[in-house]
Amino acid sequence: MMQRCFLVLIWWIQAAQSSPCAHRYYGNDHTVCVCNSTYCDSIPEYDFSSASSYIRFTSDKAGQRFEKSEGFFSYETTPECSTRLFIHSTKLYQTIQGFGGAFTDSAVMNIKSLSKDAQENLLSAYFSMKGSRYNLGRVPIGGTDFSSRKYTYCDNADEKTSKLNFSLTEEEYEGKIPLLQKALELNPELRLIAASWTAPAWMKTNNDYVNGSLKEEYYQMYTDYLLTFLEEYRDQGLGMWAISTGNEPITEYLKYVRINSMSWTPAAMATWVSRNLGPTLSKSRHNQTLIFGLDDNRGHLTSFYEEFLSYESCTNYITGTAIHWYQDDTTSASLLDQTHYKFPEKLLVLTEASIIPDTTKSKKPVSLGSWNRGERYMLNIIENLEHWIAGWLDWNLVLNQDGGPSWARNNVDASIIVNPVADEFYKQPMFYAIAHFSSFIPRNSVRIGVSQYNKSTGIKSVAFLTPNNEIVVVISNTSTKEQQVTIYDLHKGHISVRLEAKSFHTLIYKQLLCY
Repeated sequence: MMQRCFLVLIWWIQAAQSSPCAHRYYGNDHTVCVCNSTYCDSIPEYDFSSASSYIRFTSDKAGQRFEKSEGFFSYETTPECSTRLFIHSTKLYQTIQGFGGAFTDSAVMNIKSLSKDAQENLLSAYFSMKGSRYNLGRVPIGGTDFSSRKYTYCDNADEKTSKLNFSLTEEEYEGKIPLLQKALELNPELRLIAASWTAPAWMKTNNDYVNGSLKEEYYQMYTDYLLTFLEEYRDQGLGMWAISTGNEPITEYLKYVRINSMSWTPAAMATWVSRNLGPTLSKSRHNQTLIFGLDDNRGHLTSFYEEFLSYESCTNYITGTAIHWYQDDTTSASLLDQTHYKFPEKLLVLTEASIIPDTTKSKKPVSLGSWNRGERYMLNIIENLEHWIAGWLDWNLVLNQDGGPSWARNNVDASIIVNPVADEFYKQPMFYAIAHFSSFIPRNSVRIGVSQYNKSTGIKSVAFLTPNNEIVVVISNTSTKEQQVTIYDLHKGHISVRLEAKSFHTLIYKQLLCY
């Protein structure tokens, strides 16, 4: 009896040290990891036992979450049926900026619905060294469709002086700003990307938060509005790394979409950037803040963005290209290659992704524990990284069990779902899909070459060289069967592993420097 108790105690100590997932099952192989005010799973630390060792982290549909194992390189004969991956560590592509998500009003409201200790665990899960290590955050300027109301910071014009009556809102002071400050404490490497969904309604052609365009007479005043936002946030210790030209400028032409929005033509946007936003920003104390163009789906890279960048007067002010994922199933990733080769000096960053439910099949936007949705994230991240994307951001960091709140009833799924009644939050497979990248690929890592033979097995992969001279290989097995995979490194030998059915893997090993 004492021996059994002793073994249970040892297991408990080991479990406490590694903080494993506390599973909850929702049927059909759907599982989440439950966190609360006293407990949350974390990502195990790792070290190499020798120069010839590697570390593997595995998550799968069956329930594993960052299961850590260690193995060793070999020069022995490999199985003939193995899918072969060849690492080309001297073939360098884009430098990685990072991974993250958006601090929408809805996300902030849901985080604040939890107890203080549960909030701490949630933010730690995203931003701390034992969590996903998010180092990019998207910050809306004013309200979005994921707010409880429509608003900007200047909803009332001063008719006598035409000056801005700019004022941050309760959403800022009670919500976004304190949580952003806490996230920055957890990860000082956090960089913020600001984006406005619309100008104040009175500056627009239709006097509304939805659709319409900016009146040319207000081009400079709207620019001043954006610069005032940068000033106010900087005063709170929250400087912006980048600002976009505006969220989804094509939305008005999608008649079935009604969210906070403001439309632009390429010519009008080029005029505004070259005459107002660019010069004003460059002459301000925010002249190190980058300007990202587009901030819309990659299908608009040719139809909108190339024409916009054809205006030389604005091109030099644009540092990067912000892209959303919502047309990725119907538009080729080759559009990213095309943009990169035409404008190689411009960063490519995916700034928004979320699962929009197919309402013809289900009215519930949240599917707790869906492995399929996590796999969609995993495959999309791999595809985009393979085509020059340097950063990938999720949409709402947190939503409730209905996928909201959203004033526009535009409810979607999220990587973390909260249950304030139970004071719990649920980490979904989508969370772990992103974390298989964000936790192990720090900023300034470089994508390297990886070639694959026997491509009919459902194996997708991408590889990186980190500033710490580690090789990181992320692999997805989409097959319903185990797959044998062998990874070859010319300088170290090979790794032969069996990948569980429906699984994500991150393999890490030290690069050999003496060649």
